[in-house]
Amino acid sequence: DLIEQQGAVPNIPPKANRRWKSCFSRSLYKGRNSIERMFCRLKDCRRLATRYDRTAAIFLGSIHLAASVMWFL
Repeated sequence: DLIEQQGAVPNIPPKANRRWKSCFSRSLYKGRNSIERMFCRLKDCRRLATRYDRTAAIFLGSIHLAASVMWFL
């Protein structure tokens, strides 16, 4: 309820056998899915998953470095 009060709406694809199908936007789902897949790839880096860095700035730099390496691969 709190999230819906802030203006967000659920965007979950309906099952094929449902009678009532909710609103679904393929473009929103595609963007959400790509972000979720990027977080899963970042978790593959042990340093990021266990958060060895002491400061937030160094941790953010590690995320940028890992994301740029994954983007090139």
